[in-house]
Amino acid sequence: MRNSRVLKIMREGGVAVSTKCNLGDPREAEIAAACGFDCIWIDLEHVPASIHTVGEFVRAAKIYDCDVLTRVARGSYSDMIRPLEADSSGIMVPHLMSLEDAKKIVYYTKFHPIGRRPVDGGNTDAGYVCDDMMDYIRTANEERFVVVQIEDPEPLAELDEICALQGIDMIFFGPADFSQGIGKPFQFGDREMVETRKRIAEAARRHHKFAGTVGSTENISELAAMGYQFVNIGADVVALHEYNRKIISSIPKELRSGKPKQ
Repeated sequence: MRNSRVLKIMREGGVAVSTKCNLGDPREAEIAAACGFDCIWIDLEHVPASIHTVGEFVRAAKIYDCDVLTRVARGSYSDMIRPLEADSSGIMVPHLMSLEDAKKIVYYTKFHPIGRRPVDGGNTDAGYVCDDMMDYIRTANEERFVVVQIEDPEPLAELDEICALQGIDMIFFGPADFSQGIGKPFQFGDREMVETRKRIAEAARRHHKFAGTVGSTENISELAAMGYQFVNIGADVVALHEYNRKIISSIPKELRSGKPKQ
């Protein structure tokens, strides 16, 4: 099993940087990985992608020793483990709502002795049954990471207990949905938002867990100073939008109007 680049960076005290791919072409992962990103974040929660998409992105990212983090759909335990079996380096579980919720996630995503993740071994993460199974479950527990998203106010009451739970590797603050949850949509500079962002990083660090969130090139140093060691910057759809708008806005309107020159 390939070791996680993200975990290596964070364990050595660095900040791992990812970018999000909403579209389904694995060449995106290859380009981003070739440019130097540590991780590609793909999405099964909001995006009409499939487990096949995960496998293809993983293969493309591996060329440059780049991780893939898959945000899973909330459903059965199979929705959580199949991206891991496709050799996604990590999974992100959205909208964690309680300590009990976190315990169930650990139960289904970590192998013995931490949890009871169902064992198959016939997929790429275990070398298609070529790996020693005891080595497989040990390495999977050590080199694959489980991320839970705090993007609602409800789990804050049990934040310390969630961060202390063995088997949860990263606490990820999702500001957009959290702002909506507190009745202040997209007011990212609001005092409650700022305090919560700091609180989550502090709690994660206090319990020796990693903290992650979304950011930008302008604030990544500030986030790192707070204790965040995983930051997603940018997305394919944002890049395409900005690039295309730049092209269109730079073309004189009279050239596209069909009106004759005066």
